[in-house]
Amino acid sequence: MPEERLQKLISQAKIASRRAAEDLIREGRVTIDGRVAQLGDKADPARNDIRVDGRRLAPQPEFVYILLYKPRGVLSSNKPHPGDNRPIIRDLVPHEGHLFTVGRLDADSEGLILLTNDGDLANRLMHPRYQHAKLYEVLVEGHPTETTLERWRAGGLPLGDETSAPARVRVLSSRQNDTWLQVVLREGRKRQIRRIASQLGHPVKRLIRTQIETLEIGHLKPGQWRELTPAEVRQLKRARSR
Repeated sequence: MPEERLQKLISQAKIASRRAAEDLIREGRVTIDGRVAQLGDKADPARNDIRVDGRRLAPQPEFVYILLYKPRGVLSSNKPHPGDNRPIIRDLVPHEGHLFTVGRLDADSEGLILLTNDGDLANRLMHPRYQHAKLYEVLVEGHPTETTLERWRAGGLPLGDETSAPARVRVLSSRQNDTWLQVVLREGRKRQIRRIASQLGHPVKRLIRTQIETLEIGHLKPGQWRELTPAEVRQLKRARSR
């Protein structure tokens, strides 16, 4: 893995918060390969002997980034629910160790999910503060009018104790009895698209997430997955810091 600032490594090792780690470094209690570390130093636990009060930091696991097309009927879960025999996403990805699920989808929905053991990246992508864009293709009953779509775009529709934020919504194609929409959200409340579409009189028949930030589902089919390329990981990390 690349070198990281010492305070970040100490925080990831659950020894102290980043701010407290900076104090440890200033107090001379952190060493790198036997020398006293300075604030601003970087290191790699896989190559360097990093110690706090003589206690060595264990090397961090190699980060894994997996893009999965979750099929309908599969739960966005790492563990089965008691009494629920439906398959889970970890049944589809034979990888040992815990993986964070970025971008959960309800069982009836399908599409892109990111699985990773990079907790820092996962937290940034999941935190609503950063408003990362998610793109969906949604098949709804009937043919929404432009007035109806404007209501959806404007936001302010009730979602329990809160209201929806503005969204980008456009028609992709229309068929005899239904319409494909593209919906772009920067929030992710539970079953949000389904709840809003029902309020507006156009229940969802199919929902596919095709993109999270810079990641696109591409040519993957339901149940297929692949690891991200180094370039995709770099783009994602740049996007998460905006």
